Amino acid sequence: MDHFTTTIALVGIVIVVASLLSGALERSGLPLVAVFLGLGAMLGPMGLGLIDIRLDSPVLQTLATLALALVLFSDAVTLETGEIRTQRRLTWRMLGPGTLVPAVIIAVAARLLLDVSLPAAAILGAALASTDPVLLRSLFRSKALPLRARVALRVEAGMNDVVLLPIVVLSMLLLRGEGEVAGGDIARSAVGLFLLGPALGAAVGWVGIRMLAAVRGSIGVRRDYESMYALGLAFTSFAVAESVGGSGFLAAFAAGLLVSAQDVELCDCFLEYGEATAEMLLLLTFVAFGGSLIWDGLTVIDGRTLLFAAIALVARTAVLYPMLTGIGLEERERRMIALFGPRGLSSLLFALLPVFGGLGGAQYVFTVTCLVVLLSVVLHGGGIAFFLRSHASRARAAPAVQPAIAPEGSVRGGDHVPERITIPELRELQQGGTPVTFIDARAERSYAADDLQATGAVRLSPDEPVRSATAIGLAHHGTLVIYCA
Repeated sequence: MDHFTTTIALVGIVIVVASLLSGALERSGLPLVAVFLGLGAMLGPMGLGLIDIRLDSPVLQTLATLALALVLFSDAVTLETGEIRTQRRLTWRMLGPGTLVPAVIIAVAARLLLDVSLPAAAILGAALASTDPVLLRSLFRSKALPLRARVALRVEAGMNDVVLLPIVVLSMLLLRGEGEVAGGDIARSAVGLFLLGPALGAAVGWVGIRMLAAVRGSIGVRRDYESMYALGLAFTSFAVAESVGGSGFLAAFAAGLLVSAQDVELCDCFLEYGEATAEMLLLLTFVAFGGSLIWDGLTVIDGRTLLFAAIALVARTAVLYPMLTGIGLEERERRMIALFGPRGLSSLLFALLPVFGGLGGAQYVFTVTCLVVLLSVVLHGGGIAFFLRSHASRARAAPAVQPAIAPEGSVRGGDHVPERITIPELRELQQGGTPVTFIDARAERSYAADDLQATGAVRLSPDEPVRSATAIGLAHHGTLVIYCA
């Protein structure tokens, strides 16, 4: 199949399969990543032979570049700045020594066990110290994860890529120059990484937010299109930075960070609509890897690579568990934070950057990374699935909560309850004596950012509306007017 047909076929298959299996996979707790790696294997040369994406494939380079930019943008958008400020000591330990010390340990192990150059060892260390947000998605959605553990893992998955990416880029520069690089080259790369890229990303984000605010205030913008607008900002910031020699990846992160901090409504729109689109692209990338590339990791198995993989997988846990003492965490929270650190898409994408740069030894670095990621999907993915299923079993055994409100689509007085109501219709109901209750069902981010509330409104959690309604004793009869923006 030609590249265009391959891409279209992959997009269609991923959307169909992800949609059909979404409910079953959520209930089972199985990681989506494992399923789509298996789907890739079924479609690849080992299976039906419909796709065969190699390291030199333009499809892979396009997918990997877009996916890494989107991972960084999504990570930034989902960050809760209020939580980071509240848990400053925890954030520092996760992103400082909790990220860099494992990277150093892995790099030293790579240098000693795999006999690779220092720059290649540094790339392996940085790539395999990256905590994968895709494998953690199902865990983040679970109420079983304690709050501080959720904050720590979300911050780590959302921001440690930004700490590690400069290591990869600067190591690539050394690898290209075989260890002898002029100071001017390093200075230019550092300016592009730390100044030009983030500055341009922030500028694109700021201009985009101001443009959206102007249009939103004058003629209005559909909520689902706002999420697509956020994706447009991600890719635009990447392209603008890359076109002038800056880091497009850090530009995408900076744009997402500005959206998270400055425009709560746009951020919520992205989480409501755009996150599903982003997840499809990331799963599409896993299908591409699963076709044949990731399985190449099995070809380098020997005593040294298995020992290296073991060190790469336990280094984070060994460093974090003792490091998280003395900051008020419970034992269960420390254990969960230290154990749930999967290596996945971010590691693969970092290891691909030197491959795309045509650097010597880069393919071996990528192949070893594939081996570690495969083991992580089994170990970490299996551990997360076990945790989620155990919690689901306990939840099913708990006494059921009786609904305090009528189910969706119920009928009152012979008329179907409308999905939307206008202000004049609301006033007409109130004047006619109909009991009306205002429900504030905004997302937690929007609710925390703005204390303005409709007069007489009651707050219901959008994640647990029935339980919230029962807790406050919401009346079973009457009209509920719900607003979420």
